[in-house]
Amino acid sequence: MKEYNFWVYILFNDRAKATYIGVTNNLERRIIEHKMGLVPGYTKQHNIDKLAYFEHYQYIHDAIAREKALKKWNRAWKYRLIETMNPEWNDLAVGLTEYIKNMVKI
Repeated sequence: MKEYNFWVYILFNDRAKATYIGVTNNLERRIIEHKMGLVPGYTKQHNIDKLAYFEHYQYIHDAIAREKALKKWNRAWKYRLIETMNPEWNDLAVGLTEYIKNMVKI
């Protein structure tokens, strides 16, 4: 059976005053697009390009459902979720490629 990889991710800006939740089938590419300012709209306007949190899904419908649910959460809930994976609020894009290779079979 073919493996599929979908990702729900949360980005933040320098001051962690703004966050963005998205879904993608290629997390590395999407983060690079955000960092290079290639994604027009909210993330570009607010300089939101640091990876705070991500989750892996095999099926797109599960990833989309999770993204929609997270977007309904209040700020405090989102911040607590981020801190389960990233208590220091580091940019998880650093070392992302190696992490993904170890996490899933690509």
